[in-house]
Amino acid sequence: MFVIVVKYLIPKGYSGMAVFPFILVKYDFNKTNGVFLNHEKIHLRQQLEMLVVPFFIWYILEYLIRLIQYKNKDLAYRNISFEREAYSNEIDLSYLKRRSFFKFLHYIKLK
Repeated sequence: MFVIVVKYLIPKGYSGMAVFPFILVKYDFNKTNGVFLNHEKIHLRQQLEMLVVPFFIWYILEYLIRLIQYKNKDLAYRNISFEREAYSNEIDLSYLKRRSFFKFLHYIKLK
């Protein structure tokens, strides 16, 4: 895992993003935020188990489905299964040590 500060590549309203094998952050102080980094590390694990490219295809398709479902960009983003898993477990810094394979599938719920 490599953490790189790239202020202008991060979309407005976000602090960072994971693109295997990198965690891209907007600000230098994000490099020491354990909860933030854990959230992004969860995404790195998701990307690795899905062989990276399929992860991003799934992510975009699920975002579009959620956008139709919720008609709200933030709600659509927050309800992507990958994000649900990451947000639900970001404060548990030992989560990745016991995380089962394809755990994000448990977070696919169409309400």
